[in-house]
Amino acid sequence: MYDMAIIGAGPAGVSAAINAKLLNKSYIWLASRPTSKKVERAELIKNYPGLPDITGEQLAFVFRHHAESMGVEPSVGVVTGIYDLDGKFALLADGRDYEAKTVILCLGVEAAKPLEGEEQFLGRGISYCATCDGMLYKGKKIAVVCHDKRYEHEIEYLCSLAAECYVFPMYQNYDIKAQNAKIILKNPVKYEGDMRVRRVVYKGGFTEADGVFILKSAISPATLVHGLNVEGGHIVVDRNCATNIAGIFAAGDCTGRPYQYVKAAGEGNVAAHSAAEYIANLK
Repeated sequence: MYDMAIIGAGPAGVSAAINAKLLNKSYIWLASRPTSKKVERAELIKNYPGLPDITGEQLAFVFRHHAESMGVEPSVGVVTGIYDLDGKFALLADGRDYEAKTVILCLGVEAAKPLEGEEQFLGRGISYCATCDGMLYKGKKIAVVCHDKRYEHEIEYLCSLAAECYVFPMYQNYDIKAQNAKIILKNPVKYEGDMRVRRVVYKGGFTEADGVFILKSAISPATLVHGLNVEGGHIVVDRNCATNIAGIFAAGDCTGRPYQYVKAAGEGNVAAHSAAEYIANLK
């Protein structure tokens, strides 16, 4: 079991991971990609102390180089669930399980809100993890809503299991190599069902399915952690970056404005130290 599980590769996640290392704590650092796409795409950053007029691509390189020089690197994986197990936390990422005494959420801000019915039917026919839940729908009718080309191998895996597989690619230039993949070029607007999800609804029609897999790199905090206090799409924290759940901390854009890299890095530092103090008090 790790002392800390850190989620996210932006400035807050990098800062939290570096400080976990400096604090001599065991940790697992999980992120959907090695560096933050938001940082990489920034045109020019003028307010990061000591790094005037730096581009996002340069800042991402500096972050990555600093972390790697200390032997700190993220494990690439999308965290799809965090569970409070009375004194420790279990995390599910790409079909693997991890346990940690504390969790630091550095999730950034999710660009798109969950669709109607998405949270309602999560665990009742809707899943974010193909390798975790795919076998539950072997020989059945599956719908896959995919938001990123890099998850096409998961689509193909699901197609290999399903009797019928309906794929909604939410990106251009898709290349899905599965004979039974039925491509639907419509944007889902909601998910409907009864006790379980039954259909994906889009403008002008719907597709029935026994299970729906939503493949994306960002999951809303309230969906990720049951009972987490979220207001206006942001995780509520105190000055110690502590959430309403003991042992879970949050830092960066996911805690609210201003959406600034320097603010995120500072909160990552605070969150790591607060997590270390929490661990010390457990003893």
